[in-house]
Amino acid sequence: MAEPDGSVRPATARVGTVVWGLIVMALAALIIIAQLGIVTLNGTYVLIGLMIGAGVALVLGGLLSARKRDNEPTTGKS
Repeated sequence: MAEPDGSVRPATARVGTVVWGLIVMALAALIIIAQLGIVTLNGTYVLIGLMIGAGVALVLGGLLSARKRDNEPTTGKS
């Protein structure tokens, strides 16, 4: 995205994309662990834990993103 002074801002990863990637990796790791027989998993508890973790990550990521955005100089346009 081009800035008003002509410079280009570096692209950043979106919070939702990172959180969904972490959820998929966590599920894959849990499936591998369960298939190896290391632990026995209860699907309901796994889903509850993943949903709580994803919710916390999305809220914290949104707050950090908003905080970062508030520090940028404004151009006077709405």
